[in-house]
Formats: sequence, C-alpha cells, structure tokens
Amino acid sequence: MSFRAEVGLALALAAALGIALVAGRRTAATPTFDTRTSTLVSGPRGARAVYDVLARLGRPVARRRRPLFDLADERPPGTALLVVLDPPRPLDPAELEAVVAFVEHGGAVLAAGPAGGITACAGWRTRSAGARWGDSVAVVAPAGGRRLPLVRRVLALPGADTTELPRLERGFGAHPFVLTRCEGLVATAADTLLRLADGRPVIVRLRHPGGGQVTLAADPGYFTNRAWRDTDVAFFLLPLLTPGASPGSPGSPGSIVWDEYHQGQGQSGSLERAAGDWLIGTPVGRGLIQLAVVALVALAVAAVRFGPARAVIERRRRSPLEHLEALAAGLEGAAGVDTAVGLIVTGLRRRLGRAGHLAPRDAQLWLATLELALPTPRGRQAARRLQAAIRQPGGAERVLAAAHAVEDVWQDLRPRTTRD
Repeated sequence: MSFRAEVGLALALAAALGIALVAGRRTAATPTFDTRTSTLVSGPRGARAVYDVLARLGRPVARRRRPLFDLADERPPGTALLVVLDPPRPLDPAELEAVVAFVEHGGAVLAAGPAGGITACAGWRTRSAGARWGDSVAVVAPAGGRRLPLVRRVLALPGADTTELPRLERGFGAHPFVLTRCEGLVATAADTLLRLADGRPVIVRLRHPGGGQVTLAADPGYFTNRAWRDTDVAFFLLPLLTPGASPGSPGSPGSIVWDEYHQGQGQSGSLERAAGDWLIGTPVGRGLIQLAVVALVALAVAAVRFGPARAVIERRRRSPLEHLEALAAGLEGAAGVDTAVGLIVTGLRRRLGRAGHLAPRDAQLWLATLELALPTPRGRQAARRLQAAIRQPGGAERVLAAAHAVEDVWQDLRPRTTRD
C-alpha cells in the first residue's frame, strides 16, 4: 500500500504551520502602551531605533538578557560600553558591585534615568526639570544648531550633609529600598555634555581612575524611537554610543551591550528554549530523547525490506472455461437439465437486449415470437430446435442441443460485416 498521499498531506500541514509561525512572529506588533526603553520594543517609547541605527552603521552591538553579576569578568574587548536605559527593575547590590568593578577596570557605562540604581551609585539623582513633575524644558543646543528634544528630568547632586539619597520617583512608583552612593566609585573629573539655560546638567560624563567612565543621562526620552525619528538627537548621541570615542577604551573592538534583563526581556521568556533546556538538562528529558531516537530507528528499519521476498502459496484464478466446466458438472450432478436450458434461453434474451428471468411458458411464447422475426430459414429452424429442447424430456443432450440452437440463432441475428 502506498502512503504517498498521507506523507504529502503531513508535509503540507507541517509547512503551513511553519509559515504561520514565522509570519506570526514577523508581523507581531509591539503594543504602543509599552513604556519600557528597551531595544526590543518598537513602539514610540521603545529604543529599537537606536539599536538598529548602530547596527547598520557597523557598530558592534549586542543585547544582554541575563543578570550583571559577571560583568566584571567581561572587561574590554568583551564589553566596551554597557547601556542601561531606565529599566523598570532595579539592580541588585551584587550587580551594582559588578558595575563598579567593571568601571574600575576601564569599562564604560551609559545610564539613563535612575538606571536601576546606577545613577545614585555614582553620587547623583534625577529630579523634575520644571516646576511640576512632567514639565518639559528646552536645553541649550551644542554648536551646530541641532534640534534636540525637550527634557523632563535633570541631574542633581545630593546635599553635602546627606549620606542617604531619597527614594527615586518614577512612573512605576518608588523603589522599595533607599539607594546610597557606592563605595569605591569616586570620579576624578566631570564634564557637562548637555545642560539647561539655567546651568542645570542633563547629561554628565564622569571619569574614574583606571580609565573607566560613567555617562549619566537624566532623561531616557533621548533614546526613544520617537525622539530619534522627529529630532536631531541621533547626531548628538552617536559619539556617546561609540566605545572607541571614549577615553576609557580608545580604539576598543568591544561591543555596545544593552541591558535587557532588567527591562523584563530575560531569556526565560522563550518557551522553545525552556523546553530544550529541560530535555537536555534533566534525566527524564534525556530519556525521552533516547526513546524518540530508538523509535525513529525502528521506523526506518521497518520501512525497508531486507533479503529476498518471502515464499508464499501461489493461487491462480480459474479461467472462464474452468468455471463453465464446474458449472456444468454441478448442474449435471444435481439433475438440473431444465435449469441449464432455462439459463441458456435467458442468456440469449439478455444478449438481445431484454432483461429478466423467463418461466418455461413465457419462454415458449418469446421463442415463437423470435422465430417469426428471424430473417433466414436457418435461424427459424434453430428457434424451433430450441423450443423442442425446452418441451421434450432428456438428459445432457438437451443442454447441448439448446446451446447449439442458441448459437445458431445468435449467428443469424448478428450483423454481417463481410459477404457470405
């Protein structure tokens, strides 16, 4: 039995499902209400445009979707610049220590907004730029007349007698703990890269011993897709996002790494990856893989026939003559001469275009009518012999005489294609 139709249908179904999955992933739109400044968000508040522009410019970019505990071990050229854009999840104290160690070893960090605690760790805090929270204030554009967006936050230093910073107010509410200045992260110099007209800083670059640096941006809106589309902020921020342009890593071939773990974009969000890790990392999963391999091997072995064909009993069909001899023998043994003659007459009637079984009396009437319709004397004589075979008693000779008479009648009625 051929399974080509079933296999073709299964392949077509699998192809359709694959195309649907790929199309669904490619056309899945990011909701516009997602306010995370993530490079995986393509909405107005996302930062995917920044990542795509740097990638098209040939800058080495990467997304980090795991915690920052091992950041200190990834010094340049592994990571040249770490970008943390106002994540909704704060960094753990151990992660802040890893960031401090990364800067002490010459790494560069760009932090926007509170940055999960990095801004406070560097000794700064963010506050509203206007009289009320949410007011927008214009900045002093650098040389070149670039059109930069308004800002809603500015950077500020805590009071000289303040050892603890206040809670960082954000759109998602206050952090559940108080952030303090990190020990060991002391800047040797500070440059104001962008400020307001009254002198309040918006973007500050801090230089640290060992060549490390921390760039603080008060307003994460400078890194959003909307700002990069509607203003000239890209020309201003591109030098800050170039690791080779920083004094901490001149000419460094390291990557620009974007923190996505604290944006809620960790690796645990992939169902396929979780299933693969479970299959590979657990005894039950490895057992299922082995069973699947054994099943595939068994299926492949069963699908191929090895060795010669099996010997079977050959069964031949009977020929039509053998069937006829068997029928004659059966009728003779059952003394069914009348039945055989009746079947012969019925067969002649069926060959002449009539249907249905005839009783002996009806057969006599039909044969008398047929005799009158025959065109030649030979045919009419054969019809009379057939009537006599029905009426007269006898044995097997009656069947033979009836068969000969039927053949003569048929030959007389059959259209002639050649001359006699």
